[in-house]
Formats: sequence, structure tokens, C-alpha cells
Amino acid sequence: MPETTRELLSPGGWKALEFGPFRDAVTIHWIRPFEGDQPGVALLKYEPGASVPRHRHEGLETILVLDGVQSDETGDYSSGSYIVNAPGSEHSVWSDTGCVVLIQWDRPVKILEGEIA
Repeated sequence: MPETTRELLSPGGWKALEFGPFRDAVTIHWIRPFEGDQPGVALLKYEPGASVPRHRHEGLETILVLDGVQSDETGDYSSGSYIVNAPGSEHSVWSDTGCVVLIQWDRPVKILEGEIA
């Protein structure tokens, strides 16, 4: 049996879930928060125009775009896109139109302006 499930995320099942504060204009629904050395899994909802400042990945990060378009310096990723960011890679992220992504981080990211996300 799975530890936890979220039903029908890709066709909009995420709309019924509760999201809490994460960053300015970005909210989070934790599926599995970081615990010890275990990865964190969450849904992030970006309002139109929201962004996350430049950061470094301390571990592997994987993202599945469920709705809208997420962008970084290398491109725009629409619904259904799967993105893998290697440990040590850096980027900033934004969404001009708003988006929802399923994200897994091996480790929390390091915001390059000195604060920890």
C-alpha cells in the first residue's frame, strides 16, 4: 500500500487540495515533507507573474508540470513537461501565466541570495 496518495492530479485533482505559504505568490501542498535524509515531495502553485530567485540544487530535483507554463533560463515548460535538474545546477524559475507543478527535491535548495528555501 502506498504511504500517501493524491488522486487524479493531472486532470485538475490538485484544485481541491489545501495550499499554504511558500514564497511570495507561490504556495505549497506538501505530499511528503523533508524528514531526515528523505526527499521532499510537493505541489507548488505559482500565481501569474510569480518567481523563485536564483538557487542551487543541493540534490536532484524533478518537476512535472501539471497545469500552465513554468519557465527558467533554458526554456518554457508547458503542461506535461518533465524537468530534471542535476545536483549543483543553478537557475531561477518563474511563471508568466501561473502554473502548478509536482516537484521532488532530494535536498532543500540553497537560495543564492543567502536564505534557505
